[in-house]
Amino acid sequence: MKKFRHHGASAVLVGVLGAAAGVPAFAHHSFPATYQVDKMVTIEGTVVEFLFRNPHSFVHVLAPDENGKMVMWAVEWGAGSTLSGAAIDRNTLRPGDKVVVTGNPARDAASHRLRMRAIERPSDGWKWNGTFG
Repeated sequence: MKKFRHHGASAVLVGVLGAAAGVPAFAHHSFPATYQVDKMVTIEGTVVEFLFRNPHSFVHVLAPDENGKMVMWAVEWGAGSTLSGAAIDRNTLRPGDKVVVTGNPARDAASHRLRMRAIERPSDGWKWNGTFG
């Protein structure tokens, strides 16, 4: 009598694991869906917090909005691992640093979010510009 091996459970497990491996690709947002990539906004303000991390770093900047009201801007930047290649680390920006940030505004203007395109710290001339994905 031949032994019958059922592979159904193994196939299901492989399928589930394969689908789970693909989740990060689907979970990563599309920049054009979140930001107006054809527009640029520049803000001048003070760094409140720099979150150097993966998959994206954030710089929280207290700066005026288009009406002059002080608001907290969430500026989305590249992954810590990518920024490290540009000699940026968790100590590059400190609370209290005065910065000028240029970026793509969020589609939801009330969210006060930008996708970083350039940043400078006038006090010492430090600058970064570029793209990340």
